Amino acid sequence: MSAKTTIFLTGATGYLGSSVLARLLNHPDRKSLNITILVRDEAKAKTFESKFGVKTVIGSHEDLDKVESAAEAAHIVFNISNADDTAFVGAILKGLKNRNTKTGDVPILIHTTGSAIVMDDARGAYAAGPDTIFDDLDVSKAKAIPPTAFHHNVDLLILDADTEGYMRGYLVDPSTVFGAPTNEIAAAGLANTHSIQIPVLIQAALARKRAGMVGEGKAIWPAIHVDDTADIFITLFDTIRTNPDAAGHGWNGYYNGENGEYTWAELAKAIGQALVELGVASDPEPTAFTQEELLKYFPSLEFAYVWGTNCRIRASRARALGWRPKYTIEDMMKSIKPEVETFLRK
Repeated sequence: MSAKTTIFLTGATGYLGSSVLARLLNHPDRKSLNITILVRDEAKAKTFESKFGVKTVIGSHEDLDKVESAAEAAHIVFNISNADDTAFVGAILKGLKNRNTKTGDVPILIHTTGSAIVMDDARGAYAAGPDTIFDDLDVSKAKAIPPTAFHHNVDLLILDADTEGYMRGYLVDPSTVFGAPTNEIAAAGLANTHSIQIPVLIQAALARKRAGMVGEGKAIWPAIHVDDTADIFITLFDTIRTNPDAAGHGWNGYYNGENGEYTWAELAKAIGQALVELGVASDPEPTAFTQEELLKYFPSLEFAYVWGTNCRIRASRARALGWRPKYTIEDMMKSIKPEVETFLRK
């Protein structure tokens, strides 16, 4: 009997993390997977153990000793909970280094970063040209990302660790994630069912009774459905287990997530149309947020301007491994009205 693959997964109660965990629970090779998750809530931990048959570590991102120990005990770590916590990722890396030192195993970290590593500061004023596109097969473009870029300080910790050689790092890089998770973890009420970018705009639109955008909304972003995003993780996981040399790691290990692009104005118009159809607004045309509104509906002005950035990527690496996204930009636009209805009910 072959040894089980030990897995430590963070973000199990999150929008994306729950979707990845659900795929591992339904994996054809499930019996060979020994899965441990990090959970803050003791009641949820008990449900995960009894209902889904996973082990749990009860703790938060601040419990660095627990995180380090759990990482050390795993051959494969999925970090799907925070792209910006250097101490947390540092604890994971410390655990993986301990494992390598003690056992000689070269463990795996599949980390969730974000396409914001290549966004600009357009504030809705212009659409970036094709020369700005970051194709994940272009390592020179990856190496040109400034250390100050959003999320990139954590990416660099992982890239340095991979270069050092005690672990292999893989960076999954989704863009605007949309859609409602339909997995059994979400159905059990254990997971967040909303992403960030689109819901923020919907909530602002409901509050002001009209769709809004940053500036003229001309800037471009890619998008990807939550299920297609989760499938990148599993495609990568399966390749690493069966044919590890086929999956690039380190600087060759960015796996972008996209299946088409939209402008912020197009997205705002779809929200505006939904508001009209649901009787919330009389005019579907979005208007620019005022400075006062940017401060009111977003955590900070700097954060608000993210909704006016350009961010252009191509997901060539995952496609080369056989990943085939099912959902398009048209599907994203169709998902807007049901999501608006969800927030109206709340």
